[in-house]
Amino acid sequence: MSKIVRVNMITKGVKLEDVPDNYKGLGGRGFTSTVVATEVDPLCHPLGKENKLVVAPGLLGGTPCPNSGRTSFGAKSPLTGTIKETNVGGTLGANLADLQIVGIVVEGEAEDDKSYTLVVNKDGATLESAEELKNNLVYDAVKKLQAKYGKNVSIACIGPAGEAKMATANISVTDIDGIPTRQAGRGGLGAVMGSKGLKAIVVDDAGAPGVEIKDKKAFNNAAEVFTDVLQKAPITSETLPLYGTDILINILNEAGGLPTRNFSSGRFEMANNIGGETMRETILKRKGNPTHPCMPGCIIKCSNAYKLEDGTEVTGGFEYESIWALGANCGIGDLDTIAQLNRLCDDIGVDTIETGDTIAVAMEAGVIPFGDGKGAINLLKEVEKGSPLGKIIGSGATCLGKVYGVTRVPQVKGQGMPAYEPRAVKGTGVTFATSPMGTDHTAGYAVAVEILGCGGTADPLDPKGKADLSKTFQIVTAAVDCTGLCLFIAFGTLVDERGVPAIVAMLNAQYGLSLTGDDVTELGKKVLQTEWDFNRRAGFTKEDDRLPLFMIKEKLPPHNTVFDVPIKDIDGVHEL
Repeated sequence: MSKIVRVNMITKGVKLEDVPDNYKGLGGRGFTSTVVATEVDPLCHPLGKENKLVVAPGLLGGTPCPNSGRTSFGAKSPLTGTIKETNVGGTLGANLADLQIVGIVVEGEAEDDKSYTLVVNKDGATLESAEELKNNLVYDAVKKLQAKYGKNVSIACIGPAGEAKMATANISVTDIDGIPTRQAGRGGLGAVMGSKGLKAIVVDDAGAPGVEIKDKKAFNNAAEVFTDVLQKAPITSETLPLYGTDILINILNEAGGLPTRNFSSGRFEMANNIGGETMRETILKRKGNPTHPCMPGCIIKCSNAYKLEDGTEVTGGFEYESIWALGANCGIGDLDTIAQLNRLCDDIGVDTIETGDTIAVAMEAGVIPFGDGKGAINLLKEVEKGSPLGKIIGSGATCLGKVYGVTRVPQVKGQGMPAYEPRAVKGTGVTFATSPMGTDHTAGYAVAVEILGCGGTADPLDPKGKADLSKTFQIVTAAVDCTGLCLFIAFGTLVDERGVPAIVAMLNAQYGLSLTGDDVTELGKKVLQTEWDFNRRAGFTKEDDRLPLFMIKEKLPPHNTVFDVPIKDIDGVHEL
C-alpha cells in the first residue's frame, strides 16, 4: 500500500506512485540519499530545476516505537555542493507514515513566480496556491496555514530566507503543540524548497490507514524492551529530561572543547550563565516548561519552552547547538539575548549553527564587536530585510569570510562547524572532515565516547584511533537515520546490550523480515557509499576532507593543542 508522492513544480502535476524495487526497504536518510543519488545530476546547480527535494519518514515512523518520528529532508546542498540529508523532529514523519507515504519527491521549479503549498491527506496530494504567504515569517505563515487546514495538521514551512534562496535557509516543522520549533537546519535545504516555489507542505493524517505491522505482538514486546533501555540509561532518563541538550555547555567548557569567539579558545568565561543548569532554573522561575517532547512517542523529552522575563514565550527547542552558536561562539553570555536571536533565526528561516558561525566571522572581521548582542540582532534584521549585507550573512560563514577577507573561517566543504572544537575533541574533528555533508556533528557523534564516556572512553586530545572511532559512529549513525529514530537513543543502546537487538526485532516484526545486527550495519555502510559516490561524481576528492589550516597550525587554549590526526588515517575513513 505504500506510495511515493511525486510533485512536478513545472506542470503542477502531483501523483502517487508505487515504490520502485530500487527504493523498497528504504526509509529516512536511506531513501532521501538514494533518490538524490539516482535521480539528481551531481553536477547540477543546487538551486536549478534539475535538483530535487526529497522528504521521508523513517522505517519505524508512525509505530509505537519510542522516539521514532524523525523526518529526513534530502537534496544537493546549495551551501556545500555535496549531497545532503538533514533530519528533524516534530509530527511530520509520523503523519506521513500514518498515510503510508514512503517519501515525497519535489522536482522542477515553478516558472510562474508563484508560491505553492503541497497538501497531503488520506485522499491523495494536491498543490494549492500560497500567494498569501509570500515572504511571511515562519510563525505567521504557520498560523495562517493552521487557520486554513486545521490545528492538528503537520506543517513544514520556509521563511523569507528560503524564498530568497539563501544558502543558510532551513525548513521549519511543527511540534506536537503545532509550533514551528523543529528545524531541518543544515545544508540550506530551505533554499532548495524555495527554488521550487514551494512555501509549505501540509500533512493531514485524519482518517489515515496507519502503519502496517506484520507481527504486532513481537513488535510490542521489542518496543517494551527498547522503552526500558531508554528509561534506565542515565543520560536519556535523567540528564536530558532535566537539563536538555544545553547541559553540554558546561561539560564541553570544562573539557576545553567549547568553541569560543570564532574558535579562538576552548573555554568561555560566561559558560555557566548560558549552561543547562542556569537555563533550567530560569525556565522554572518564569513558569516555562523545561521538559518537553519534540515529537509523538518521545520519552526522552529534552526539548523545552523558554520565556522572557515578561512571560513571553520566545522560543521552543532551545538547544545546545543554538545556544553555543549564538552565544559562546559570538562571545554573548546572556540567555535572553540568545533566545531572541534563536527566535529570529527560526522566524526568518535560517540555520542557527551556520548563522552563529557567520556572525562570529563577521565579528572577527570587525563588522560588530564580539559580545555585541544588540548588534547581532540587527544583523539578523538585515537578513530578514534581504539587504546586501543580509544576503551575505544569509549565504553563510564561508561566503562572508571571502567577502571580508577573513582567513580564520571554521568550515569544511563550505559548511560552518558545530559546537565541538576539533583540536580538543579529535574524533569529532575527523567526522567534521570526512562526513559526506560538510561539518556535521550528528553524522558521527564521537563526543559520546570522547567527552561523555558513554559506551567506552577515549582521550579526546589523543589523535590515535580517532579515525576508526569516527568511522564506526558514521556507519551506525547512517543506519539510525534510516529508521527515523532520534540520535539520542544511542545513549541507551551504547550502555545496554538489549538496545540494538530490540531495534532489529522491531524492524523484523514490522516488515516480516529476518534481519541481523550485521544487516543493519551494512545498511549504514551502503548509505555512506551512496553519498560518497554522489560527491565523487560532483567533483569532490579526498583533498576536500580537510579541516581549515588554522586548526592544524594554531594552538588552542587552554590545552594548547592542534588538530593532528594523520592524513592517512583521515583518508582511510572512506575505506568501508
